[in-house]
Amino acid sequence: MTDLDDRVRRRYFVRAVAASTVGTTVEWYDFYLYGAAAALVFPKLFFTNLDPAIGSILSYATFFAGFAARPVGAALFGHWGDRIGRKALLVITMLLMGVSTMVVGLLPTYERIGLWGAVLLTLLRAMQGIAVGGEWSGSVLMAGEWAQPARRGFATSFAQMGSPLGTIMANGALSIMSSSVDEAAFFEWGWRVPFLASIVLIVIGLWVRLGTLESPVFTALKAERKIVRAPIAEVLRTNWREVVMTMLLRTGQLAPFYITTTYVLTYGTQVLGIDRTDLLDAVSIRAVGSLAVLPLAGHLSDRFGRKRIIGIGCVGTGLWVFVLFALMNTRSMPLVVVGLFIDGILQDLQYGPQAAIIAENFPASRRYTGSGLGYHLAAITAGGPAPAVSAYLFLAFQSSTAIATYAFTSTLVSLATLPFLKDQAGTLDRT
Repeated sequence: MTDLDDRVRRRYFVRAVAASTVGTTVEWYDFYLYGAAAALVFPKLFFTNLDPAIGSILSYATFFAGFAARPVGAALFGHWGDRIGRKALLVITMLLMGVSTMVVGLLPTYERIGLWGAVLLTLLRAMQGIAVGGEWSGSVLMAGEWAQPARRGFATSFAQMGSPLGTIMANGALSIMSSSVDEAAFFEWGWRVPFLASIVLIVIGLWVRLGTLESPVFTALKAERKIVRAPIAEVLRTNWREVVMTMLLRTGQLAPFYITTTYVLTYGTQVLGIDRTDLLDAVSIRAVGSLAVLPLAGHLSDRFGRKRIIGIGCVGTGLWVFVLFALMNTRSMPLVVVGLFIDGILQDLQYGPQAAIIAENFPASRRYTGSGLGYHLAAITAGGPAPAVSAYLFLAFQSSTAIATYAFTSTLVSLATLPFLKDQAGTLDRT
């Protein structure tokens, strides 16, 4: 490859990484905005006249619909992503997510249409899940397949940064509206503004993504006529073990993540009496640390191996969650912020390298489908149930220790999975 070719490749590599980061940020903003609203807003507006604890559980049930739909999106968009390319599918998923989120901001509540509001809310949440199901793999592959092998962990970690950036923006938007208007105005119309504002982010995301080129790995597959006719069937026939293992790998980060970013909003406000705005700000501060830790974790996985860094994160996450709830129970906001911040760092040691290790365990011809299925099936088994299970555990035991034990157990699942996955840091791409 000539020097000019190297410069051109670097330029498009930077564009691909930027497009992946911006795209996942927009998608996760929409997805996490719903999660925060499910904890703080929806129980009062869509499940009126119920006990607050029961309303929270039902609100989290609609929240779970998005997780249940994520594997559907992974299969649907994965099929076409492995057939026609990564780039086109990323534009479609962003449009689907944007429309779904905006319509949530327009929904009438229980007072106007009764339980139909909750039904429509659930359907829109499912559409969000389908969009996210197709988004993650495409973003990771666009970054990873443009990267040099020695930097693949670092490159794909930027797609993972969309998660904390989305958290910061979603919680920040709700926090600003919560502090800008009184309680009545917030629940009447203030909560809707962040959902409707999604259109601005969608326009920016589309503009960035339309300026990228197709992944060179997929372009080569197409030129060599190695496109698989039925990617889903091939994955289920030849890579089902990798799908199961990557699903289990996600457990130790995904369940604790939704406990410490979504359920804590319910626990903090309803059980501890902490101010809603303070908690939203604390979760946003937690996410700020991720902006530095995720690329660092990806870089460390390039140098020392994916599994080693993920394993350290699993152990830290599982042990720290007990400390986190002890700090929260003090009701001291500085201690709550410290607890959540350290929790985010430990979880990100898992999350940063996961994009690379999951993608590298599947051949390029069916990577969009395989990586997406493994990643998003964990949404059903780990992430989606976590807030509702946590709410039930507290209702049953009246103790945060039961919730921390649940989170700790999830990290043991990931640790047990690591030996069964291949660590291919620095190796050439599999075709």
